Amino acid sequence: MTKGSDLFVAALENEGVDRIFGIPGEENLDIVESIRRSSIQLILTRHEQAAAFMAATYGRLTGKAGVCITTLGPGALNLTTGAAYALLGAMPMIMITGQKGILSSRQARFQIVDIVAAMKPLTKLSRQIVSPKMIPSLVREAFRVAQEERPGPVHLELPEDIAAAECESVALVPTHPVELPTASADALDRAARMIMEANRPLLMFGAAASRPRVTPDVAQFVLRTQIPYFTTQMGKGTVPGGTELYMGTAALSERDYVHEAIEQADLIITIGHDTVEKPPFIMGANGPKVIHVGYHSADVEQVYFPQAEIVGDLGPSLALLADRVEGKIPNAQALLPLREGILSRIAARGTEDRFTPQRIVHDVRAVMPADGILALDNGMYKIWFARNYRTRMANTLLLDNALATMGAGLPSAMMASLLYPTRRVMAICGDGGFMMNSQELETSVRLKLNLVILLLEDHAYGMIRWKQAVDEFPDFGMTFGNPDFVKYAEAYGAKGTRVAEIADLRPALERAFTSGGVHLVVVPIDYSENTRVLVDELRERLPAPRTP
Repeated sequence: MTKGSDLFVAALENEGVDRIFGIPGEENLDIVESIRRSSIQLILTRHEQAAAFMAATYGRLTGKAGVCITTLGPGALNLTTGAAYALLGAMPMIMITGQKGILSSRQARFQIVDIVAAMKPLTKLSRQIVSPKMIPSLVREAFRVAQEERPGPVHLELPEDIAAAECESVALVPTHPVELPTASADALDRAARMIMEANRPLLMFGAAASRPRVTPDVAQFVLRTQIPYFTTQMGKGTVPGGTELYMGTAALSERDYVHEAIEQADLIITIGHDTVEKPPFIMGANGPKVIHVGYHSADVEQVYFPQAEIVGDLGPSLALLADRVEGKIPNAQALLPLREGILSRIAARGTEDRFTPQRIVHDVRAVMPADGILALDNGMYKIWFARNYRTRMANTLLLDNALATMGAGLPSAMMASLLYPTRRVMAICGDGGFMMNSQELETSVRLKLNLVILLLEDHAYGMIRWKQAVDEFPDFGMTFGNPDFVKYAEAYGAKGTRVAEIADLRPALERAFTSGGVHLVVVPIDYSENTRVLVDELRERLPAPRTP
């Protein structure tokens, strides 16, 4: 005989789970005891939302589903933002929640919420386990669904009486590799003709091109075709940004300098584009033709309606497409002369002696090695890092341009530091987003992470305040006070530094990394550049007239 919780944890081990994040409750105690006697590490967080962000980031960086656990009711509901983060961001994750016993009702409706129903619109699958014998097959199915394209979150509810119930031993379901189909020959041939006949082709890499399994194939495709490329925000790093074919990142939907190339292109090949991202460009009747290359057919939107599609496993499909066009694209680099002007204007004023976003991006890039990982929270600075920060390796700039939730930056960086303890990892947060999960400083210290948090302080919800001004509304309702962040960090056992002069920023970041441990570096930020560059300057940049 075996207990349901032991069977459940054995099924997790069968999937290769090595750690679980979360805050268990009394309904999970059998599971907790089974974990204690297993090879799996239980990592307690200080809020369930942080546990979900960490599990989702594990999935994003490894391609394997991260796992988090909470109790019933309020604890489970605290996972909903993390579930949406993983669903929109295509990150594989398993959420385990507890529940009162379902075979009896000794506590009536106390704390009971229908979490399975609540999670259905936020997950790929949400199921309650009603028998211990179902556990092996349901766990195997949960991981399969979470990890297959398009990846995302799966929820399993394990009631306490099912977890405690004894049953005859049930065999675990073995895992097996699943190979995705490649694109059809007809689709590849059609796309190849369009590429070879194009006058000004351009590549675009989106979120799905950054899956860990596909990035080497993506880089090879660029090298073989020699077509210039740009990226979406979540597609940054898919191809080393140091390549001479990089044209920039679409941090805005239109009018930015990278859109000079987009406006001149007569064909854009979008690779791994997911319309869950804010549009990197707006398709129109007179714009370029688009070939969609993805794991799934395109989600047709008002702003995205490709004229051709290549649907299949991204890496092999790109290799087959390159076989057809390599050395046969006469106008491959027609747009390349625009590159120097685009990149120089984006990098302008990056060394001014002010705490401008451009200078902060410049100094952060200087202290981060090629494999260093930045995890961005959500705020005005995200646009500046997407535009100005050059990535040299895949998945070294973790930002969320799908749900775009505040509060995810610190937990995401914590997960990256856990996975890659020898690499430099930095969280970049505004003072608004940081305070939404700042309690995880304690978790970071307890886990003995090497982690630097760069805190950009403007005493406001800066992006909304900026948009309020752009829309000519009065300045109202967006400002707040802050604690003494240096003392705040020290109260958790972390180190804290406040930078008062811009010349001290780079040395302060370097000292934070070399000293090790968890270090909070606080700097003011001058957001006057938001209006000067992102409104006034770009407003003057009219769309370039299209070449016939």
